[in-house]
Amino acid sequence: MPDRNTPLGSPPPAPEPQPTRWADRPALAFVSSDAVDARTARTRLERRYHGVEPDQADVIVALGGDGFLLETLHRHLPHMRPVYGMNRGSVGFLLNEFSEEGLIDRIARAQRVCLNPLRMMATTQHGVHEGLAFNEVSLLRQTRQAAKLRISVDGVVRLPELTCDGALVSTPAGSTAYNLSAHGPILPLGAGILALTPISAFRPRRWRGALLPHAARIVFEVQEPAKRPVSAVADFTEVRDVLRVEVFEDRNICSTILFDPEMNLEERILKEQFAP
Repeated sequence: MPDRNTPLGSPPPAPEPQPTRWADRPALAFVSSDAVDARTARTRLERRYHGVEPDQADVIVALGGDGFLLETLHRHLPHMRPVYGMNRGSVGFLLNEFSEEGLIDRIARAQRVCLNPLRMMATTQHGVHEGLAFNEVSLLRQTRQAAKLRISVDGVVRLPELTCDGALVSTPAGSTAYNLSAHGPILPLGAGILALTPISAFRPRRWRGALLPHAARIVFEVQEPAKRPVSAVADFTEVRDVLRVEVFEDRNICSTILFDPEMNLEERILKEQFAP
């Protein structure tokens, strides 16, 4: 866990994507969502490329949509294997195009992107619950009553009261997902910043959020929690009836996603900013 007293500094320069190389043919593990197209593709690829178990693989090939890719990153985090995703789902922003042909060569030429997740520490009356998020940590009202949140950054109260449907903290990789739908900014990879974005802010009505250094620690304190209960969600981890939520980037964890050079994630994020 990062030191709470670590001073904020300039963000590190964006690393240059490097091609992936193995001395021999990499051992591949294939995982898929429950969609028919994904399961069919997994069966064919396992036969063709002699799939192994994830803990024995050099690379995990994920077949599905963006949600399944995130699920794969979480599920196989202990294995610390690079993940090469191919789109057999509906969105595919974080995925390469699907093809059975030339998979070994594609993986050998792939570029690496390191994703540092957000760590959520959500306090309830029953203790502290932790979760990791490669996309975003979001706080959401649980009832018809709007949420009231006090927001602090690095120990300084920046917004004494935000009346809203919720708020979220997004990574650059997740900035084109829920964050963008909530009218938050798209963040280039390697920019060294996080997006703090309100969800349907009522008061202050004109507050549009903030850009924060990647080393910032954001704390949400729920006001009137009995009357205005709030849940906190870190990707797939949901904690209800939270009282306090702390969010920070965990630089001790680096999950690697592999991209075909022509499907570079930085280029996709740049293009998204000019999408009609």
